[in-house]
Amino acid sequence: MPIASPEIYNEMLDRAKAGKFAYPAINVTSTQTLHAALRGFAEAESDGIVQISTGGAEFLGGQYSKEMVTGAVGLAEFAHVVAEKYPVNIALHTDHCPKDKLDGYVRPLLKISQERVANGQNPLFQSHMWDGSAETLDDNLRIARELLAEAVKANIILEVEITPTGGEEDGVTHEINDKLYTTVDDALRTAEAIGLGDKGRYLLAASFGNVHGVYKPGNVVLRPDLLRDLQDGVAAKYGKQDPFFFVFHGGSGSTEEEIRTALENGVVKMNLDTDTQYAFTRPIADHMFRNYDGVLKVDGEVGDKKTYDPRSWGKLAEKGMSERVTQACANLRSTGTKLK
Repeated sequence: MPIASPEIYNEMLDRAKAGKFAYPAINVTSTQTLHAALRGFAEAESDGIVQISTGGAEFLGGQYSKEMVTGAVGLAEFAHVVAEKYPVNIALHTDHCPKDKLDGYVRPLLKISQERVANGQNPLFQSHMWDGSAETLDDNLRIARELLAEAVKANIILEVEITPTGGEEDGVTHEINDKLYTTVDDALRTAEAIGLGDKGRYLLAASFGNVHGVYKPGNVVLRPDLLRDLQDGVAAKYGKQDPFFFVFHGGSGSTEEEIRTALENGVVKMNLDTDTQYAFTRPIADHMFRNYDGVLKVDGEVGDKKTYDPRSWGKLAEKGMSERVTQACANLRSTGTKLK
């Protein structure tokens, strides 16, 4: 199937919320990790989301120029071609973009999609993320209003992070402390500033103790029940039941119960990066250790071309990552839910 149209993406999100499941949003940094994500979704018979962070886009832009927009556009155009060979719907998304990178990343990408839509095409990406968690909430929401208006012109959904996720991702760092919990007042101010869909559709990355990185279960205090308080607090004022479509950031090491509670309370998208990075790299490390004499020309020998051919270990890496994506679909209840 082709990359999801705006209409299909909206339907995907609506079905996820109604069915209390979520789509894994898989960070990719290459055509190979893109294929791994697509394969994982296809094998799970789940639609899904593929996303590119600022750091991922810079890497994709090549180490000569490290140009984020070039990297993001290049992979998106490639995805529009190869996704047609996979029997699932895939939405393209850009991950965390802080204030100092908006002019070099999200704003130019919005303009590209606006031009495409003006020419009768679908947007290049289906959603973009504005990470204003390092700003005051007033400044965060002011910029969110501006970006949401631009996103509407491109038939694009905006993702907004209103309070911090702990840890570090692509240079955005937040301490692990009590500020990692969104309040009902934060949610009410968000609804007042950017509406509840009437000013444009958005996804909300609220914080309930989330932390980026690798943590064993129990090391991070997640409170996904907090999302119910946010839903009910805003519903009480605006009369709209469960108004938010939530995003789960920093989910590595989450327990099944924590994920299940988050799904019941309106999470429709959960980001995966750390776990899929490891799932991709682990088979490569295994291959290198098992074939040490072949991948290296040890002591003047010639090695074994079949073992250092990137295709030999690349296929293993793709399989490892695709299996982790399939597992994520099962954890998030999206397995077998693809749109026909």
